[in-house]
Amino acid sequence: QLKDLKGELQTLRIAQVTGGAPAKLAKIGVIRKSIARVLTVTNQITKSKLREKYAGEGKFMPIDLREKKTRAIRRRLTKEQLAKKTVKQAKKEAYFPQRVY
Repeated sequence: QLKDLKGELQTLRIAQVTGGAPAKLAKIGVIRKSIARVLTVTNQITKSKLREKYAGEGKFMPIDLREKKTRAIRRRLTKEQLAKKTVKQAKKEAYFPQRVY
């Protein structure tokens, strides 16, 4: 389908140079948009297949398949890292619990 559309676009471009009918020249935009649609669908399909292939690999996934989010969020500590406590802090919390009045 893509080859057909590109071939048709080529003939329309030739018609444009040689001074073709206005209807043909207007068709160039339509053909370009349909080429873009075809490419978009193929790219989406290939990306989804790649996502399935690399599912569950986490850090070793290609960069373009990882979650985008924001730079700050990506660099933030994980929930486990935030929850970790030093030995000293754990002792302090055990010896002096939060008082309830």
